[in-house]
Amino acid sequence: MKRRYVALIVVAAVAAAALSAYRYYAGSYNQMVSLGESVDSRWAQVENQYQRRLDLIPNLVATVKGYAAHETDVFTRVAEARAKAGGVMQVSSDILSDPDAFRRFQQAQAELSGSLQRLLAVSESYPELRANESFLALQDQLEGTENRISVERNRFNEAVRAYNTFIRQFPRSLIAGSAGFAARSYFQADAEASRAPSVAF
Repeated sequence: MKRRYVALIVVAAVAAAALSAYRYYAGSYNQMVSLGESVDSRWAQVENQYQRRLDLIPNLVATVKGYAAHETDVFTRVAEARAKAGGVMQVSSDILSDPDAFRRFQQAQAELSGSLQRLLAVSESYPELRANESFLALQDQLEGTENRISVERNRFNEAVRAYNTFIRQFPRSLIAGSAGFAARSYFQADAEASRAPSVAF
């Protein structure tokens, strides 16, 4: 009778430990999924703002072309940078787990920002362009978009920080490794790419 009682206590203790371990594993796994989805959602917002900028560029270029048709080199560079950046816009969220692909994405966006700055610099030579209402409206939209991009990149980095911190803490790092949760890359633009183009005249 005493042995049976001891055996029941041991079985109950093992069952309680197994249940506790399962709850910890399931809770950690579910939290990793939730944080990963948050990173993906924030990334979608970053892409959203980059897409908005891509959509504004043709109108901005067309308006400037009307006044500065001989600045073909600048227009060509903007078009090439836009095409390159647009080519990397259609990416899956897997880019966040691939540091090289993520770096290429950032580099294409930085090149586009630089081209836009050159385009806006050209407009400074044309006072009648600076007074054009369409150009001013596009300029305001571009400035607002650049600010939104900056805000969304910051929010994305915060989501990545929360996710990476969670999956790297022990013992959750063991769960993350066995379940395929990998660290995500931060958005790290260079100094030029992090500045919004100057659009004040």
